[in-house]
Amino acid sequence: MKDEPPVSTGLCDTISVIPVKDSKMPEKPPAHLKYPDLQTSAEVSRAVKRHDRLKNEKIPNDPAARIEVYMGRLEKVFLNPEEGVRKRNIEMLREHIYDAFIIKRENVPESYFELQKQVARERGERVDEIPKDVRERMIDIAIEDQKASLDAWVDYLSSDDAVYPTWYKYIVFRNIVKLSQFDKELGKFKTRTDSTVAPFPDVYREPLAQMADIYEKVAADNKALKDPVIGEAFAKKFPSLYAELIQQSIAATLESKEETRGEWIKYPKGERGAAQKLYESLEGKGTGWCTAGRSTAEIQVSSGDFYVYYTNDSNGVPSQPRVAIRMHENKIAEVRGILTHQAVEPQMNEILEAKLQEFGPEADAYKKKSHDMRLLTQVEKKTQAGEQLTQSELIFLYEINSHIDGFGYKRDPRIDEIRNARNPKDDAPLALNCAPGEIAWSKAEYDKNPSQYKSYIGPLFEGIFQSSLENIYISFPEGRIGQKEIRITIGGKDRKKLELELKKAGIVISSRAQDIMRNKVFAPGKSPEQVDLVILTVDDLGFPNGASTDEIYAHAEQFGLALCPPDTGPQLRLQYMDQPQGESLYVGMKQITDSVGNPSVLNIGRDSGVHWLGAAGSAESQFGWDPVHRFVFRKLAPSS
Repeated sequence: MKDEPPVSTGLCDTISVIPVKDSKMPEKPPAHLKYPDLQTSAEVSRAVKRHDRLKNEKIPNDPAARIEVYMGRLEKVFLNPEEGVRKRNIEMLREHIYDAFIIKRENVPESYFELQKQVARERGERVDEIPKDVRERMIDIAIEDQKASLDAWVDYLSSDDAVYPTWYKYIVFRNIVKLSQFDKELGKFKTRTDSTVAPFPDVYREPLAQMADIYEKVAADNKALKDPVIGEAFAKKFPSLYAELIQQSIAATLESKEETRGEWIKYPKGERGAAQKLYESLEGKGTGWCTAGRSTAEIQVSSGDFYVYYTNDSNGVPSQPRVAIRMHENKIAEVRGILTHQAVEPQMNEILEAKLQEFGPEADAYKKKSHDMRLLTQVEKKTQAGEQLTQSELIFLYEINSHIDGFGYKRDPRIDEIRNARNPKDDAPLALNCAPGEIAWSKAEYDKNPSQYKSYIGPLFEGIFQSSLENIYISFPEGRIGQKEIRITIGGKDRKKLELELKKAGIVISSRAQDIMRNKVFAPGKSPEQVDLVILTVDDLGFPNGASTDEIYAHAEQFGLALCPPDTGPQLRLQYMDQPQGESLYVGMKQITDSVGNPSVLNIGRDSGVHWLGAAGSAESQFGWDPVHRFVFRKLAPSS
């Protein structure tokens, strides 16, 4: 499922999937000072032996040298310049990480179920015994929660936001997997055991950046330990120092945020002292921005201008950071606020939007986010007040025409909170611009009078995509079938022109995708034509437990879909630039053999703002796909 086979480096290596900008190790790295046994560990010893064998040179029995070889080995395996490839490498390792750190079903303690019974009783429900099937489901939920919280760390530490050395990320992950959640009242972390059911700790970016500053000072010169402040902080165990810095960050965020008057301050790219001033202005303010670390501030200001809006303090001085705009190579790289997941506060949207006007076309995407957040706040307030939502508000809430975009790292939780409080059967007719009698909720209902219905919500059936239905949903609203959302033009461009346009658009192209495009079988049509594409998960196609390539293709054909021409992948990549973050789509196409003989299909995705064109290199007929994998097929005309 990726361009190059993973190199086995041991399980401890897999938890350090950490790309960095500079792999040069300090004279005596903090990883050795904190963990003297690391240099004699099995994973380090394996890396050293491999180096000695391949380089035909003996690494001296020195901790720094041995650890440097180990970190270099990790970087060689995982620091792939192709963002999409690196992302898929990590995906291949997730199950190994889960197996090492996620609680085993048999280790879930009885006390966990007793606690759930107590919680139910406190809600006024009487629960004498929890049925076996309910217990199993509760375990499923606990395991998924742990996976999600661990994913947050894996994704963050492998992202471009975490601009830290490999050895520091190693220290972070080594400690985090031993901790349960942070207890704000006690100001410390609970210890994780084999029977801990709670998720892993949340990611607090600002404290991590502050800790990195301390560790990197020691890395640069061990004499820094003589500084009382640095020495005292470095001497603390990782969980204790991390907890202390989190408490400080939380306390800072409790200050009043009602004041919106203030001033935008620009920290120009490359200006001497700008990064230091930016760092000092954020220190102890609880923004949650990784820029609160000095090293990170230096890196970010070195690549582009940095703008911060500060609101006035009680003395009328603009000192409280509320919104940031970070530039990278003259483009807006990100906009961040101080809410959870770095979302922008609703009261700051107007100030942000006025500032974005200065950036012209670069700000278009961010203007939509600002609009969406303002409208979502309006919908939330009306819902809380028990007021009726208008048709346009329902269309927006259920994301009928477009996704709701925000400034945070994750989807705004208010969307699902508002939806969960509503009845989708009541809302669907208005949201889909139908009369209640124009929506069929089952095939049996639809078959009674097909011409009556404009929309269908239910399992797919044969020939559904040749019907006159305007909207097709597996379930409402999350199960929308995207045949009307992606209409693209294919044909009319040869391989060379497509590859040139992809590169000009900044698309990351994997080596396997290039193999496919350069294969003589890859033959785009000579004339341009418009096609409608349908996005379906393997589960949507009727395979809740997964299926082979042949099974998937056969079911798609039953529903009136066809395989895509070979140039659909690059054409879709060029014309689908508003693809949601984290989405990966595989092209339902006739497999094309790559340079090493693997039957492959193209896939497109977007991760951390990077658009990529890749390929799945294990797409032979009997290859097994997971139910969550998403495929793109071509919709046939009704006469086909």
